[in-house]
Amino acid sequence: MCGLCGFTGEVIDRDEAIRAMAETIAHRGPDSDGFYADGGIAMGFRRLSIIDLEGGKQPIFSEDGNLVLMFNGEIYNYRELREILKADGHRFRTDTDSEVLVHGFEEWGEDLLCKLRGMFAFAVWNRAERSLFLARDFFGIKPMHYAVCGGHFVYASEIKSILAFPGFEKKLNPRALDHYLSFEYPAPPETFFEGVLCLPPAHCLWYRGGEVTLRRYWEPKLEPDESMTEEEAVSQIEAVFEDSVAAHRISDVEVGCFLSSGVDSSYVASYFKGQKTFTVGFGSDARYNEIGYAKRLSREIGLENRSHVITPEEYWGSLRAVQYYMDQPLADASGAALFFVSKLAGESVKVVLSGEGADELFGGYNIYREPGDTAGYRRLPLGLRRALAALAARMPQVRGRDFLLRGARPLEERFIGNSSLLALGEKRRLLRGDFPATAPQLLTAPFWERVRGLDDVTRMQYLDLNVWLPGDILLKADRMSMAHSLELRVPFLDRRVFEVAARLPHRLKVADGQTKYALRRAAERHLPEFTAQKKKLGFPVPIRVWLREKKYAGIVRESFGSETARRFFNPEELRRLLDLHYAGKRDNSRGIWTVFSFLVWYDVYFNGVSHRTGELPTVG
Repeated sequence: MCGLCGFTGEVIDRDEAIRAMAETIAHRGPDSDGFYADGGIAMGFRRLSIIDLEGGKQPIFSEDGNLVLMFNGEIYNYRELREILKADGHRFRTDTDSEVLVHGFEEWGEDLLCKLRGMFAFAVWNRAERSLFLARDFFGIKPMHYAVCGGHFVYASEIKSILAFPGFEKKLNPRALDHYLSFEYPAPPETFFEGVLCLPPAHCLWYRGGEVTLRRYWEPKLEPDESMTEEEAVSQIEAVFEDSVAAHRISDVEVGCFLSSGVDSSYVASYFKGQKTFTVGFGSDARYNEIGYAKRLSREIGLENRSHVITPEEYWGSLRAVQYYMDQPLADASGAALFFVSKLAGESVKVVLSGEGADELFGGYNIYREPGDTAGYRRLPLGLRRALAALAARMPQVRGRDFLLRGARPLEERFIGNSSLLALGEKRRLLRGDFPATAPQLLTAPFWERVRGLDDVTRMQYLDLNVWLPGDILLKADRMSMAHSLELRVPFLDRRVFEVAARLPHRLKVADGQTKYALRRAAERHLPEFTAQKKKLGFPVPIRVWLREKKYAGIVRESFGSETARRFFNPEELRRLLDLHYAGKRDNSRGIWTVFSFLVWYDVYFNGVSHRTGELPTVG
């Protein structure tokens, strides 16, 4: 994996500026660097050597020297494309997938993108036309950010590199805070930095003549085929996933695998006889520690498993580093756990495979059962359901309350993605009055419009594919692995796998109260039953428990009383959230953690606090 950055136009001390930008993302590519500059652009690159270790240095040029390419990612069908291009007369100087991109762009232009199989973010500078082209892969596995600053177009793999551009004025984007309190992550394409945007998944961008033009080149269309039988689905999943794992293992260095107790990573690992797998957990409680399951599976299918138990002190001591490498505040507590399993793997290998994307493609989240669970209740008259919901709203947080509330609202109102945090009224109470608080449905509405007429579970998947997956899952996967110079590959997020998953009917995604039904049937052919049928846990972290301990509740309480907290939030509401949770009267852990994560991030990026690990955070 690699990192890239650049800017158009001339600046004072240009070479020093581009090197400083590249240095901020050296963790993405510690093996070497590369630079290019002419009167129109300066481009920087950091390389993590995976394929063609000697010949894969960047930048890569077209045969006539007109096109200059820098690339982050892996193209798994590059050998196939290389042969096509050679037959058309292109001459290659290296064995890298990077060179396939520059020749392919020269031959096909933007049409190259839909020929690719892989994960990618790349930049191509046309010296003759003075134009810049950026592209990002189909699902958003690899990142790309950009900004226009003082007449310069600035881009980079990570935002921290753009912040290093001379003259960039760092300002908080208040709209991002509004979205964050609803979703627990910065909802793309906006970021927490005013003027910095992320290039959305499956989009390409031209910068020509001072103008930015975006185009979506592909869309993850879900088209359920009701005629598909269970046997057809299972056989097709098995065949295409085996092919994807084989493609994702292409490397000139050793490849390992993350392993939890769930079916996703276990299915990936089942193709890894004799390979290294990596697992982390917390304490000895099986709700928060999957190491026992992982070791049992490893023994049964012939894997080497390396594990680490994360102590509370380690976890809390990593929070500043986690938020620094994340670029933006992320309240997903599993981000820090991913930081530790990446550190563990990075000590042994350069590349790991992981199970991200299976839930979005195959219907794996428990919330996807909700349309079926509430179907009977939703057949009651709407007026009756609304009356029951009004009564439930005045009830304490007891079992069945959320069922009554959700069942009285249409899907478009009650589901904003796999993660849903604070409602509009709660945000307004929490934020100071001079900060915006808007309904999250304003952001999700355009996605709902594109999937009218499909079943509810498929519509929920489409929203998660476009918002939750790139905004949370892939953000933390990229940043936490790259923090340790580790390339993370995701074989479920493969276009050929998606083509099979997109045709699955509802009954083969959620059935008999079980999620990922067809995928589990396929996994059963490779895994012991105790793993293939195990209920999804996610990446469990005992935040709820820690926030009822004096030591950690005290850290949060101190941060909630800080000047930074008072600048953004209502102090009385922060104290109320924490007091109710600490006393065991209500589980406010997610809301508390969301605010606390933002404050830790703000300290690092705006208050100048060091992001080094090992110290418990205090917020100024």
